Amino acid sequence: MLLKNATLIEGSEVEVLVEGDRIAEVGPSGSAIDGDADTLDLAGYVLLPAPAEPHAHLDKALTADRVVVQAGDLGAAIEAWHEHRRTLPVDDIARRAEAAARASLARGVTAVRTHVDVGEGIELRAAEALIEVRDRLRPLMDVQIVALSYPLTGVDGADNRALVRAALELGVDVVGGAPHIDPDPAGHIEFCLGLAAEFQRAVDLHMDEHMRASAVDLVDLTRLVGGSFPHPVTASHCVSLGLQAPGDQARIATAVARAGISVVSCPGTNLHLQARDVRTATPRGITALRALLDAGALVAGGGDNVQDFFHPLGCGDPLQAASLLVLGGHLDIPTAYRLVSENARAVMGLPANAVAPGGHADLLAVRGDSLQEALATATEDRLVIRSGRPVERTRVVREPLNRTVPADKEVEHA
Repeated sequence: MLLKNATLIEGSEVEVLVEGDRIAEVGPSGSAIDGDADTLDLAGYVLLPAPAEPHAHLDKALTADRVVVQAGDLGAAIEAWHEHRRTLPVDDIARRAEAAARASLARGVTAVRTHVDVGEGIELRAAEALIEVRDRLRPLMDVQIVALSYPLTGVDGADNRALVRAALELGVDVVGGAPHIDPDPAGHIEFCLGLAAEFQRAVDLHMDEHMRASAVDLVDLTRLVGGSFPHPVTASHCVSLGLQAPGDQARIATAVARAGISVVSCPGTNLHLQARDVRTATPRGITALRALLDAGALVAGGGDNVQDFFHPLGCGDPLQAASLLVLGGHLDIPTAYRLVSENARAVMGLPANAVAPGGHADLLAVRGDSLQEALATATEDRLVIRSGRPVERTRVVREPLNRTVPADKEVEHA
């Protein structure tokens, strides 16, 4: 397949030859790399490495309309959700999860890591539902499932420990947890790392998702991982790191990088839920992005929730997450997009998909002349290519009605 007249992030106009699931060649427009290949004309589109979603909760997706009063903070959202999840059958979870995953696919997402609750009231139903969805969507997208439960220590955590183990035996891909919601955060981390070593799985923990500057469990994680843990470790959120003094941010970020821990920031949900009780100079609730990047840590951006109890406006669009990383995290536009594409795939252990020879051909074409325009408009006019095969296309039709001013006069001023 030959992609013609595509604009790359740096502004050059190119032709891209795709053979199988890899990019074979990239050359200037008009170079006619392979005249016999099937062609797609991407004139007017910017061609991007397809984004990935490194932090989702597909089991919770599309439930916001079930809340009578929107939960006001993270604790309230958790309490409301734990009560509601008791009522959820497997088929309801699977239906909503697949709908949300397919909506993300239409926006360019070809890989998703989703956390699923296992615990009292939900047991293994969400895990069963997401395994079903993962296997059904395999030709269209990579889906990784993380078993999320808390507490995991002491007598109160015994049932949850057994359920996380059962979820891994069922086929869940990644060990998850939330140390800051456990009375023994370090013990929680130790259990997750031990279970991951036993099952030879990656670890992805909700870490420090709060505004308590005095608690940075990320420090314990770096100590326990120590640069020698044999499996990938991800810390998601890391909100309280952003509340530390610059010197402490740099010190902790350096330890994170040395330990090989990836960090996923979820700006949408954290902007929505964190610091609601701070009325003056309200903190953004986003982790210390600049310190982590400066230290050389692998940092990615995630959308987190899709219209659920935790974030009613989440839409599963990485362009929205990238925009929030620019607006709320003060990143430049190319870096923000890198966090939701190249870096997100790296966190998930997936092959690189740069628009370059040898890159995996998971690509996204967005209507616009530049990456800046794509993020600014977040238009739905997109073409999604998965492993070298077009799988989704959304076209947007703009139709002026009752035009009374000639088009060439519209931009004139008195």
